[in-house]
Amino acid sequence: MTTTSPPPTAPLTAGPGPTWRGSGLMAQLLILTGRSVRANFTHVKVVVLSMLQPVFMLLLLSQVFGAIVDRGHLPDGVAYLDFLLPALLVTTGIGPAVASGIGLVRDMDNGAVARLRTLPIHAPLLLFARSFADLLRTTAQLVILVVVAVVFLDADPAGGPFGLLAAILLTCVVVWAMTWIFLALGAWLRNAEAMQSAGYLVTFPLMFASSAFVPKERLPDWLQALATVNPLSYAMEANRALALGQPLGTQVWSALGAGVLVAVAGSITAVRAFMRPPA
Repeated sequence: MTTTSPPPTAPLTAGPGPTWRGSGLMAQLLILTGRSVRANFTHVKVVVLSMLQPVFMLLLLSQVFGAIVDRGHLPDGVAYLDFLLPALLVTTGIGPAVASGIGLVRDMDNGAVARLRTLPIHAPLLLFARSFADLLRTTAQLVILVVVAVVFLDADPAGGPFGLLAAILLTCVVVWAMTWIFLALGAWLRNAEAMQSAGYLVTFPLMFASSAFVPKERLPDWLQALATVNPLSYAMEANRALALGQPLGTQVWSALGAGVLVAVAGSITAVRAFMRPPA
């Protein structure tokens, strides 16, 4: 009796299956933004203090400058608190913008950025995710600031709730654009102490060489010249027009145009600096 063995079969070979190349750009942006948001709200004490900081500034500045300002220099029938509040929305957003640059430097120092860049992600999205996450924190600060001013300090700008809402939205756009300046500084300097010093050097001229605390016409000539080229001045004037119910003219478009120019220049510089190899 003989047995026949089955014919040999050809070895199985894996076919050229699809190769996973990572998720889409929008999915990556959402995931990275969620990561940055969670990092921002991890430390409760830091969150609470950051939300209270603009309220302290409002109380301090409204009482100090409100006591010494000449009402004849303000628009007719406008209290100093109502004059200050729209501009303070813009200056409040500068703090989180500086924090964006400092946070980027820390992530680059502690290896978080290096670990993320080993994944199949589009590296510049790390910058966009941080900017959007910090914008969310800024929006929360602005809402709290307006609520405190209206409910507890009796602020009553003539533009009403819709004027204040429009001012908040415009501020968010301008602050997001300004964030790119500090992301570019952080990506270029790559040092937390240097970033803090540079942040102060940029912040104080932007805040005080403007029409934030007194009408621009009351500034010395050289400060008026600086305020004219200061992109925040356009946002402050547009915010006042919205919040105080004044004629808008081209102020909103000027503020948006200045913001777009800053965002484009800052984002290009930030991405180029961020993509540099480590020193």
